[in-house]
This record gives sequence, structure tokens and C-alpha cells, in this order.
Amino acid sequence: MTGEGMTSVSVSYEVRRQLNTMRTMSGHKSVNELLTDLVRAHKLKTMNGDIETLRERMKAIADVDIEHLVDRLNLAPFKV
Repeated sequence: MTGEGMTSVSVSYEVRRQLNTMRTMSGHKSVNELLTDLVRAHKLKTMNGDIETLRERMKAIADVDIEHLVDRLNLAPFKV
């Protein structure tokens, strides 16, 4: 994105130009609206990944043999 000899002003201009292009192509009314939607989409993707991880952990917990767990707890050197 940045070329040799580009100043911070020219980089800022290039970023604004690309954001405006993305805004126009996606049909958003403003760059702020575009960025808000991008952040929201990223958060939803992250949350969906977390939900899937929780589902896997809950399934692993559900597969625990309770009788075996109770027997192991009865062998504990302290009162359970």
C-alpha cells in the first residue's frame, strides 16, 4: 500500500481514497457506517468462534462418566 518516499499525508490520502471506494461499492452512506459494519461483522465472527468452542467443551463435559468421577473423588485424601 505504501511506496518508498510516501509521506504520512499521502498515506492518509490513499487510505481515505480506498475507504471511500469500499464505501461506494458496498452502498454505505458514510465511511463511519462502513467501519461500524466491519467492526460488527468481525465481533460476530469472533463470538461465533467462541460459541463453537463452548459447544465443544460442553460436549466433552457431557461425555464424562459420572460413576467413574464419583469413584475417583471417593479416593481423594480430603473430604469431598
